[in-house]
Amino acid sequence: MVELDNIDRKIIGILQRDATQSIQEIAGQIGLTNNPCWRRIKQLEESGVIERRVAVINPQAIGLGTTAFVTIRIDTHSGDWLAKFADAIEQIPEIVECHRMTGDVDYLLKIMVRDLEHYDAVYQNLISRVRGLTDVSSTFSMEQLKRGAVLDVATALSGVGS
Repeated sequence: MVELDNIDRKIIGILQRDATQSIQEIAGQIGLTNNPCWRRIKQLEESGVIERRVAVINPQAIGLGTTAFVTIRIDTHSGDWLAKFADAIEQIPEIVECHRMTGDVDYLLKIMVRDLEHYDAVYQNLISRVRGLTDVSSTFSMEQLKRGAVLDVATALSGVGS
């Protein structure tokens, strides 16, 4: 775990909201000069705190307005099977998240599609690539109330929600 001070947390917050800002703009917002600000950002990247800088796409704007959450149960838990499963889900671009779970569900997928017909094509693609799926169940999001692109690091690390 990397220890973050208040300046690091401010930098992370700024970059999460808009990673296109220049070093000069970021430095001005946190009261640093350019070089120390740049070094801190580089250190956050090298330590793995900042994995990458990306553009956040609005899925509805590009026609992918349907979100499916898919639970998967499997009958085998070997390392070889997991490698094949991981490769298969990596090859299906509509699968935007995959989590290995505790409890009675083995995996949870988040899938972004146009509509139910598109979802069915993704489903058929998945089950044709992966053997050993004993139960694949889907639920569809009716409305997204919160989008998790930004993690409020200061609040989250304090362990106290607002």
